[in-house]
Amino acid sequence: MKRLSIVLFFALLGLGVWGWLRINQPEPPMALTEALRIDQGEIRGGVDPDNPEVEVFNGIPYASARRWSAPTAPPQWGAITRDARDFGPECLQPRGHMDQVVERIIDGNGLPWWKRTLAKRLIAAQPEPLQAEDCLFLNVRTANRHGIKKLPVMVWIHGGSHQTGAGSSAFYQANGLVEKGVVLVTFNYRLGPFGYMAHPALSEESGTSGNYGLLDQVAALRWVQSNISRFGGDPNNVTIFGESAGAQSVSELMSTPLADNLYDKAILQSGVSSYNALHLDHSALPNIQSSEEVGVEFLSTLANDTATADGLRAIPSGAIIDRVLVRQDLTKYFLPTVDGQILPLPIGEAIRDGGAKRVPLLAGYNADEGTIFYPDRKSPTALSDTISGSMAQREAMLEGVFGVNSAKALQALYGMTSLESWDRGAEKMLGDDWFGVHTRFLAKANVAADQPTWLYHFSRTPPGKSQTLGAHHAAEIPFVFNSHSGFLPLSGDDDILTERMTSYWTNFAKTGNPNGDGLPEWPAYTPDDDIWLELDHEIKRISRLRARKLDIFESNLNHRIDAIKQSKTPLELIENTALLSTAAGLGGEERIANSD
Repeated sequence: MKRLSIVLFFALLGLGVWGWLRINQPEPPMALTEALRIDQGEIRGGVDPDNPEVEVFNGIPYASARRWSAPTAPPQWGAITRDARDFGPECLQPRGHMDQVVERIIDGNGLPWWKRTLAKRLIAAQPEPLQAEDCLFLNVRTANRHGIKKLPVMVWIHGGSHQTGAGSSAFYQANGLVEKGVVLVTFNYRLGPFGYMAHPALSEESGTSGNYGLLDQVAALRWVQSNISRFGGDPNNVTIFGESAGAQSVSELMSTPLADNLYDKAILQSGVSSYNALHLDHSALPNIQSSEEVGVEFLSTLANDTATADGLRAIPSGAIIDRVLVRQDLTKYFLPTVDGQILPLPIGEAIRDGGAKRVPLLAGYNADEGTIFYPDRKSPTALSDTISGSMAQREAMLEGVFGVNSAKALQALYGMTSLESWDRGAEKMLGDDWFGVHTRFLAKANVAADQPTWLYHFSRTPPGKSQTLGAHHAAEIPFVFNSHSGFLPLSGDDDILTERMTSYWTNFAKTGNPNGDGLPEWPAYTPDDDIWLELDHEIKRISRLRARKLDIFESNLNHRIDAIKQSKTPLELIENTALLSTAAGLGGEERIANSD
């Protein structure tokens, strides 16, 4: 046994050294493409080494960014031919957050100890990406630059809670979608306080503030309209799609009139911003600050009360990042803001009452969304950061959010009937409250406007017997892009699921309907039938997915939207939540197979 341990140790050491050398050895540059002229000048991209039919154009500036200002026109480079093979810098963000998420995924996927150790070592050995404030770069992958017929365009918006991430992430840089006949665009947008912080001095200068990241996204879509035909893409057939905060961004784009004519279809993976209730200069709900108040508090140690907009811009960027790490409690406010201009209405109200654009829609969420978040959040609902203490204390806190009857119904439906059973049920509930209800809420509104809509539920779980995450948040991304990591466990059926999902997504981008030859039929969604397509190794239809649970959340969501719309007082809001319907009579009985 001792000898075997020694052998394993040296084998692991050897793999680590090999991996370190591979990571730290520069990859040979891609072969240059022919020159291509866009509005800003001439560029040459690279030929993808995995598929010479695919050309890759990276690090193209789509706009220029000045801190806490709307994006402006991108730079021109005149007679110089720009090398577009390398990614541009990422937008400024605290380092380390995404690494923590990745480590949690590695630990929870049931990998053997040596593979977990090696994966973490290799991640730690990767060089840190460059970051900058002027970070508005996009990337295009195409196999149709010389095609006679223009292909549909899919524009991906990355996730990361509006605080982290980049369009250049390896998970998005794959050929699975492009090889099925679309042109793929990914891009950066400003994040955290650089992308979504409001402040009275900034509002005084320009009439509004915050929403810079959303304006970046609009600028990227405008660039696509002006330039994508040179890459073989059809500017009249653009699908915006994203995951988590990227999917929320899709709903935010649907809610701003600035983006009305810039896309034609939408895909939302695990995210809709219908809880958004941040207002520029006033509080819409009790215990929620206005965006400007948060900006003043955030910068209170970095600027005085009389600071001008230019004075705020003079604050060193490093000091702002340090402040994020100190005041992480404020990061939940660095989100799009209802300002009456860029966002005329709260997004939930816009979706429900007709202020959001209606387009063909594909949306869904994963079966175990809460497993990634619950260890930190310790709450079964998105509307409370923490619910803890004795059983009586937890029940009282839950009743404060949902009302007595609905809270008791949710406890029963999720099996949260004791301290011992609370965490597992709360983890499931958090996923449905954070993602599930908003997905169905948007779908209902879209169908009511006579727009074709399809809903999915991704339930594929890692094959490892010791895995603990299930179909976790973001687990569907490598299946959509065909960008599976060599470290995470895969089964033989995963190739088939990947093939089907890339086909569904690209079919939808082409025609507004995900169905096609050789695919299990995906019925369009109607509230009466409430049919979702379960995406797993066995693809099947599910009727009334978690319907009784989602009905309670939807009732609460509608009361929240009404309270914001009517500017209810805190007392009135509490009284309304107490009147929420009980589970009985809301949704009827779910299928036994889906009673979780």
